[in-house]
Amino acid sequence: MLDWISGEHGLWVLFSTGFLSATLLPGGSEAHLLFLIKENAHSISTLIFIATLGNTLGGMTNYLIGRCFPLKKENEKQTQKAIDWLQRHGYFGLLLSWVPLIGDPLCVAAGWLRLNMSGCLFFIGIGKTLRYCLLAFVLHDFFPV
Repeated sequence: MLDWISGEHGLWVLFSTGFLSATLLPGGSEAHLLFLIKENAHSISTLIFIATLGNTLGGMTNYLIGRCFPLKKENEKQTQKAIDWLQRHGYFGLLLSWVPLIGDPLCVAAGWLRLNMSGCLFFIGIGKTLRYCLLAFVLHDFFPV
């Protein structure tokens, strides 16, 4: 089993877990990223890139889901908080798209508010990159390979 998640398929599994964890589905890619860093089969920059790519595309999937909803004022409480946050902070609020519980609704709200797709892609990508870089740095610093 470990060969499958760390061997030649390891990067695909990392991409998939990154994507799924950024959608409205439950999941987490952090543990797999940390496992692959410890396995030392790929460079840390490659692992960060793959995890970020999958996670950013998952966030953009949430953005596109938000675009499918008509602009109405009747929303769930959590979505309304995300909309209020984005209306106050704009694209910079999407830097927090990686935060559990609020990140997914932020991306959905950005789509619902019809924020510019390229601006959302940029800020979602930056936020998720910073998160994976921090995780890799902390792991490598405390547990050098």
